[in-house]
Amino acid sequence: MATEPVSFEEVVRAYERRLIRLGVMLSGSLHTAEDLVQSVLARAHRKWDRIGALEHPEAYLRTMVVNEFLGWRRLLKNSEVPLAEPVDAPADEDIGARQAQRDATWRLLARLPNKQRAVLVLRYYEDLPDDEIAKVLGVAPGTVRSNAARALATLRDNLAEED
Repeated sequence: MATEPVSFEEVVRAYERRLIRLGVMLSGSLHTAEDLVQSVLARAHRKWDRIGALEHPEAYLRTMVVNEFLGWRRLLKNSEVPLAEPVDAPADEDIGARQAQRDATWRLLARLPNKQRAVLVLRYYEDLPDDEIAKVLGVAPGTVRSNAARALATLRDNLAEED
């Protein structure tokens, strides 16, 4: 299981952007994602001798980001609706319609409980199989499937309400 340790700096350089994108998908906010990743990296740095010796330290960091997100209770108290950041580059398509669709998607995702949102992000954004998601969340694969089913049913119901 253990391999030759890699340096903290190498792993951060290689995976920081991906961890931030994961944080954005979980939280809906670049600033919150940066805070999540910064907290995780600060804790990971203190334990790097152990984490760096793992076969896949980036997987461990990804798990830490998800757990940090699930542990942030202040997000539950926040009444703000997370919105995606606007696109910087102009495109030929109707940017307003695309942004409206993105905002609607974020509003729907924001209604989900954190664990259900994490399951959908890990499944559809990170493209992880259910057994990997179960390891990241520390639950049984059946729990992952039931959370995904509930989340998708909730999204379908909320979509029907908005139409």
